[in-house]
Order: sequence, then C-alpha cells, then structure tokens
Amino acid sequence: MQVLIPTPLLSYTGRRQVTAEGATLGELLLDLERQFAGIRFRMVDEQDQVRPHVRIFINGAQVKDLARPLAPGDAVHIVQALSGG
Repeated sequence: MQVLIPTPLLSYTGRRQVTAEGATLGELLLDLERQFAGIRFRMVDEQDQVRPHVRIFINGAQVKDLARPLAPGDAVHIVQALSGG
C-alpha cells in the first residue's frame, strides 16, 4: 500500500510516497524499517507506542493502535508535528 511520508522523515526515504506491506499498522511500520533503517524509531517509542508528535491516519482517520488491521487499498498518511521557538 502507499504511505505518505512527512517532510521531516524524507532523509530516510528520499521520496514523499513509498510502498510498504503489512496486515497491521505495526507490521507496516516494521516493513518501513526494513526498507529505511531508523525510520520506525522516529515514529514509535521504546514502549511500542506512537510518539506524541506523530499522527498516523488510515483512510483519513487518526490511528494510534499498532494492532489496527490494514487492507491492501488503505491510504496511510504519516504526519509529524514540528516544534521549536
């Protein structure tokens, strides 16, 4: 399925849209890690939770549960908040 990558993570993928596979959101993120080493740690913390500054949307609905099942045609968008002052 197609995954939209946020600008702060483009250094990992080199492109805005990538293809990844997985029966669940967690598996999809592991596939992204397999393809683009280090990217998963930027989205998921040591407790296997989506980081507070990351939002993941599946078909337009925000999802935080890595066990969320995925279907082949799902649209996955990753959004990363920027902060600073």
